[in-house]
Amino acid sequence: MQKEDLGRFENWFTDYVSSFYGKDEYTDANIKLKEDHTREVCSEMDQLTDKLALKPPQKLTAGAIALFHDIGRFQQFTEYQTYIDARSINHCCLGIEILQDHRVLDDLDPAEKHIIETAIRLHGVKQLPDGLDPECALFVKLIRDADKLDIYRVLMEKHSQYRQNPENFQFEVEFADEPYCSKHVVEGILSDERVNYDELQTINDMKLMQLGWVFDVNFPQTLVKIRQKRFLEQIIDFLPKTDDIARVSGHVLKYMDQQISDHRAGS
Repeated sequence: MQKEDLGRFENWFTDYVSSFYGKDEYTDANIKLKEDHTREVCSEMDQLTDKLALKPPQKLTAGAIALFHDIGRFQQFTEYQTYIDARSINHCCLGIEILQDHRVLDDLDPAEKHIIETAIRLHGVKQLPDGLDPECALFVKLIRDADKLDIYRVLMEKHSQYRQNPENFQFEVEFADEPYCSKHVVEGILSDERVNYDELQTINDMKLMQLGWVFDVNFPQTLVKIRQKRFLEQIIDFLPKTDDIARVSGHVLKYMDQQISDHRAGS
């Protein structure tokens, strides 16, 4: 891939996304949410690949993956008025279909196109499959980390907005706003397990799941940034002050700090 290819992709992305605006205020707000998210993920990807000292061709490939990782979200929300895949369509697979229908990646080397499509397809799965090609695995892990970093940023904004004015919240509320956390979610995170989305019952369960994302971070550099931005501490502040929450909070913070410490000791 050349720089010119990435520039062409960026122009296509802007034109494509612009076609989804203008339906109504609610849809526009949600389309803008994902457009802004995409651009921030591109920025996070640039910073992460710099820290990992990847080669220029790898950085270009990673940039294209960041740009297109959520390309299916715009059609998804316009058609279904939700970003929940289980209630609509798998946005990762839809994204690949859109890129193929528009022949966006057709001029690329077939191996590079395969890497980009694989990273898009797997960026949202709960757990990566065994036997993934090492080159593909690198880029899948990169987009999963860059994506998490900006999702944390978005979540901090949305949790704050909802707390301040839940009646006029512009975005989808997926779970019941109840003052408790489910015991199985608490115990799952304390066991370093990935919590299934369909096991969540309350908004607080979702926040706990977001704390547990640190167990699925691939690069210590990502954990360092999560720590610097105090994302986990901010989520903890949005949770009730109970013994269970204190145990979970202490557990995830200890895990993160240990991973960062081990990385620095080995550097």
